[in-house]
Amino acid sequence: MRKIIVQKFGGTSVADTDKIKNVARTVIKEKQNGNDVVVVVSAMGHTTDYLVKMAKDLSPNPSSREMDMLLSTGEGVSIALLAMAIQAAGYDAVSFNAMQIGIVTENVHSKARIIDIKTDKLKKNLQEGKIIVVAGFQGVTPDGEITTLGRGGSDTSAVALAAALNAERCDIYTDVEGVYTTDPRVVPNASRLREISYEEMLELAHAGANVLHPRSVETAKQFNVPLRVRSSFKTDNLGTLILGVDKMEIYKPVAGVAADLSQARIVVCDVPDTPGQAAMIFGKLAQEGISVDMIIQSYARKVSNTNDIAFTIDSSDLEKTKAALEELKDELKAGDIKIDENIAKVSIVGAGMIDRPGIASTMFETLAKLNVNIRMISTSEIKISCLVDKEDAKRAVAALHKEFQLESDEIAEVKGDLPNI
Repeated sequence: MRKIIVQKFGGTSVADTDKIKNVARTVIKEKQNGNDVVVVVSAMGHTTDYLVKMAKDLSPNPSSREMDMLLSTGEGVSIALLAMAIQAAGYDAVSFNAMQIGIVTENVHSKARIIDIKTDKLKKNLQEGKIIVVAGFQGVTPDGEITTLGRGGSDTSAVALAAALNAERCDIYTDVEGVYTTDPRVVPNASRLREISYEEMLELAHAGANVLHPRSVETAKQFNVPLRVRSSFKTDNLGTLILGVDKMEIYKPVAGVAADLSQARIVVCDVPDTPGQAAMIFGKLAQEGISVDMIIQSYARKVSNTNDIAFTIDSSDLEKTKAALEELKDELKAGDIKIDENIAKVSIVGAGMIDRPGIASTMFETLAKLNVNIRMISTSEIKISCLVDKEDAKRAVAALHKEFQLESDEIAEVKGDLPNI
């Protein structure tokens, strides 16, 4: 039985016709290896940004339904052009959007989650020897409404398809040669990891590493789909394999360092110290679809019997968060709501940190030597995160990367447009 390989190519990989031809060659090479191939592609280059700008020019607050209708068109262009390029090279290819296949999502616009994938059409075309090109990022509700999957949606589409088809693995082609110990633009001699666990990759993704979106890693972990992050420009490089921690050999306690500059800190001041107040705040945010990261509640003040509740969110949710808290303010009988956008989350991640004493103190001492003030701290078994001033983030990352001996003798090469940290 032939193995199925799912390949995913991002927007910079299909930014123009020359790059689309390069992708076609990579796809065909996998087909020549004797595998069935399903390819997932994003919209070309900066297409999504351009479409968003046009929408904002017409309406300051366009409806989420119409935004999904608009943004889903970008992938339609990519899949048709890539199928044409593969056909021109002499191989049979066919393109499908989410509605044609049946990538079914919940009835939520802009951040929908996949609930089912119909595989009949995919399997039929694979049996006929065709290379299948699928639009990433998009889905369809049970009643036929077009949805999009939000940030990193094409990665999620690819992993979900790999899971549904019981694929051998899912290859994510991107602008770097794999997963690095930190952002190579901040630390040029960052090391490329040969392998990393789902758990470590998930923590790095949540901590701000921009190689893979957390949702795609969560899906891969849930369905045990092996992931390989590879370069779109150096296809002979095998990149980084992401798999279960039980299959890894761990040599160092810390696998990587990440910084997330897209955070905002909210402090709800003078919250009455009575049961249910925190539940009221975070319940309201959950209703609005706002994810909360770090949370700290101060000790109750004896005189006023109040405390402060501080937490962090993604800055893209700031306006929704402010509106939700203003609605609650009177009911909470709380004081001021303070907002700080000049912050960043710096994290170290590693499965080897489990039961290894001294890692946290080393991190804190390293930041202290830099005179970097820590605003908040959160931990898990394999991650320690510190909230610091935004201007301190890059030098904190560089110092921690050096302290935990993660450097390589080689200079990492980065192509394309990556998100800033």
